Amino acid sequence: MNKQANTARFDELIHAPIRLRICASLAPVQWAEFAHLRDALNIADSVLSKHLKQLTDTGYIQIERFTKLGRSHMRVSLTRAGRDAYVGHVAALREITAGE
Repeated sequence: MNKQANTARFDELIHAPIRLRICASLAPVQWAEFAHLRDALNIADSVLSKHLKQLTDTGYIQIERFTKLGRSHMRVSLTRAGRDAYVGHVAALREITAGE
């Protein structure tokens, strides 16, 4: 078996469309600010907050709050577990779509 087959595993939590898009947005970067994610996904603050909480509760993302120019900001990053789960989920989707 190749490495991709060893890590392929479908993840129900990540599979939800908005959470999948959140993980896909975070995968290529070290972190993203809340406002950037909200705007990129074109969703309301409350919707993004709800999905981030679910991902945080599972240990898939980490949230860091900080102040910049006197304003409160939040940045979000995938944890190692979150990155592994996302990569495994994408691998599982590839297997499904390839008919394996």
